[in-house]
This record gives sequence, structure tokens and C-alpha cells, in this order.
Amino acid sequence: MTDLRTPPVDDGELFSARARQYARERPLHRIHVLEAGCGWGPGLDLGDRDHLVTGVDMEAPELRARTLERTDLDDWHLGDLRTVPLPPRAFDVVHASYLIERVPHAELVLDRFVAALKPGGLLLVRLRDRDTAFGFLDRTLPGPLRGGAPAHDAPPPAVYDRVASRAGMRWYCAMRGLVIAEEHTARRPLAAAAGRGESLCRLVALASRGRLTAAHSELALVIRKPENRFARVI
Repeated sequence: MTDLRTPPVDDGELFSARARQYARERPLHRIHVLEAGCGWGPGLDLGDRDHLVTGVDMEAPELRARTLERTDLDDWHLGDLRTVPLPPRAFDVVHASYLIERVPHAELVLDRFVAALKPGGLLLVRLRDRDTAFGFLDRTLPGPLRGGAPAHDAPPPAVYDRVASRAGMRWYCAMRGLVIAEEHTARRPLAAAAGRGESLCRLVALASRGRLTAAHSELALVIRKPENRFARVI
């Protein structure tokens, strides 16, 4: 189910805005946030709300260095995301930005995040879509494509498990009884082939006869875990 009553905000603020809205609905509640992928990307801005942030990510030198630089983490763990400590029903918000497409066994990792989320909590996912021309080029060209940002600001190389796509995430949420409250797409500038990335994407989309779109490269999903796990998702 997609709820687009609220017009999309800039995707850099989308998840922070939804997390603050969640916090406002619980004025006496300390918000526990899981930063899934804490070695890459910014965290959430909850303003002056009382909150605790735990970070998890894969173990890699560059991710550890970035994690050590962060000042917003109260605790963090790096390692195999299938086994890092994640207490059940402990977090109000799980924020996973540019993580799902770059981890192996992504469905199992998502299952752990969902299990760690409190009933009624938010799963905020941003990912590069494997079923796009961008995703195809990112998987097949030598070296991962990057957006317009400098290399040191670019996401780590991607694996692109099947769930790392619009169709994959919709299937996953339907099978797990999760509600997609919002779904937004974005198209990032490409830096491949001396600035000809956009042209390459259009060529790939044309050659695929529409199977791989060039209209977007990534997705932002606001997903809610129902209060009652037996609730029927309409």
C-alpha cells in the first residue's frame, strides 16, 4: 500500500522528517534508532528529541574509518550483518540508506532488521534499484558506477541481490506483512564513460525494450511494521 497524501520532500530530508513525525506521536518516548549502514551516509536528524542511536555495518577498513568519525552514534557494531547483535523489538526506527544493494544475503539481513523493529516502528530504506539501466551498468561495467559525488563520497560497491529493487522490496513487504507507506524514486547523475552515463542508461533502456528503466536509479521507501503481526494488510 502506498500513501502519497504528503507530497515528497527532498530525499535528503525525507527520512528525518518521517522519523520526527514518528517521535512527535510519542512525546514521552525515547526514540531508539538503528543506523544500518553506519559506515556510509548521514544519519537522521531528530532535532531535540531524546534518542539513542546504534550503528551496524559490514566490517571493512573504509567503513570502520567512517564509523569512527561519526559523533552521533551511542554504540556500534561492525561485522557480518547476519550475526551482529540486534536485540528483538528494540528499535523504533531502522534507517538503512544505500545498504540493501551492497550486502550479500540481503533478504536475511532485512529479516533481522524487521525482527529488531518494534511493532508500529519505521523501516526507512534507500537503495539503488537493480532493475534499472543504472543498476545494470553498475553490475556489468568494470568498476562500480558512481553518482555526481566525488569517489570518497560515493556508496561502496554493490552486490544487488534480487530484493534490491522496486519489485523485490514490494514482494518482500507483502510476504512479511509490512506496509509501504511511501515510495519515491530519484535519478542521480552518472559519472561513467567520461560523463556519458546518462546516454548509456538511455541506450540500455532502449535495448532492454523497457525492462530496465532509465527514469530512475534509486528508491526511497517508508515502511511500517504493523502493531499487530496478525493484522491484515489491505
